Amino acid sequence: LEREHNGYPVAYFDAPGGTQTPRAVVDAVADYLLNHNANTHWEYPTSHETDAIIETARHTFADFLSASANEIVFGPNTTSMIYHLSRALGRTLGPGDEVVITELEHHANVAPWQALEVERGVRLRISQMDPQSGQLDWNDFERLVTKRTKVVAFGAGCNALGTVNDYRRAVQLAHSVGALALVDAVHYAPYFLCDVKEIDCDFLTCSAYKFYGPHVSVFYGKQELLESIDFPKLQPAPDTAPERVEMGTLNHEGIAGAAAAVDFYASLVAQVDNLRNRRDALQSSFAGLRAHSSPQVRKLWDSLAQIKGVRLYGPPPDVARTPTVSFIIKSVASTEVARRLAERGLFVSHGDFYAQTVIERLGLAPEGLVRVGCACYTSDDEVERLIEAVKEISK
Repeated sequence: LEREHNGYPVAYFDAPGGTQTPRAVVDAVADYLLNHNANTHWEYPTSHETDAIIETARHTFADFLSASANEIVFGPNTTSMIYHLSRALGRTLGPGDEVVITELEHHANVAPWQALEVERGVRLRISQMDPQSGQLDWNDFERLVTKRTKVVAFGAGCNALGTVNDYRRAVQLAHSVGALALVDAVHYAPYFLCDVKEIDCDFLTCSAYKFYGPHVSVFYGKQELLESIDFPKLQPAPDTAPERVEMGTLNHEGIAGAAAAVDFYASLVAQVDNLRNRRDALQSSFAGLRAHSSPQVRKLWDSLAQIKGVRLYGPPPDVARTPTVSFIIKSVASTEVARRLAERGLFVSHGDFYAQTVIERLGLAPEGLVRVGCACYTSDDEVERLIEAVKEISK
């Protein structure tokens, strides 16, 4: 956070695409590599230590998601994990079966199901978004979920627009017709503390690098499903959950860092000693982070809306949303906006963010949107700098 660019202190507004990493996380990664590096399940100390670090991380993420440790699976990234799940479920699906997704999805929750159309003859049904509000058309979604639906794969948050979707309603609807429910929480879990028991989803996925950790995916599945689904695996690999779902040697140092990122979240609360456990600390931290970012999002939205030539997309700040604000400047390509902001030390993302369908429905391809996001390290002064820079670029 001390970096400068062109003489400006860098303000990182690219959090929706990946946050900066605190020293505690870097130290956990380094400590593993320097002091414990080994493969698993062998009879010497560093292997035992690796086993313990991975098991501890499962318990840490069990607290993070309100799950059990044996329901926590680690993987390389969410795209790979959803493909892995779709391959497994696809073994039992065929013509006449349907999968329902929405237009608000990251393509990681699109392409794996499209592959089943080709490979298994499954029909993929895609529920429409409302381009004006950036929210889901629930009438269309409910129309598509029928007795033929076998899987509902649903994004809890839209990474292009900051939309928060009613995933609880989607899970209930899926279960009402006997379908499995996957919640893609990659753009939700960094901002709202998930509770898989309360949601009652069958699967949930998130990525640690979106909440101050390394590039590691965390995948939750109900234990009975992790044990019973025919996941692709190597024959000598473990056959009990959660390891039977994990492919190959894991990123051990990344897992250590991801667990440290959860503890970093919990440490953001003052007087943690007064709280009963890590889950309590996390609940307080998430509430505090929203209290920090909500006024910043309101300031960004209201100020950008007043700039001539700027158009905002997605839900306004008076509804539930993530601290992600997306816009265009009508006279300047999004790529150029991002470049010119970077010259002022303001790092933002631009394009479609792999939410390809969203950008197409908004009619903004190929340039897409300019996207800014607030994180725990975003200051009010940085928000003001961004607003002033957008004013200058829009002239």
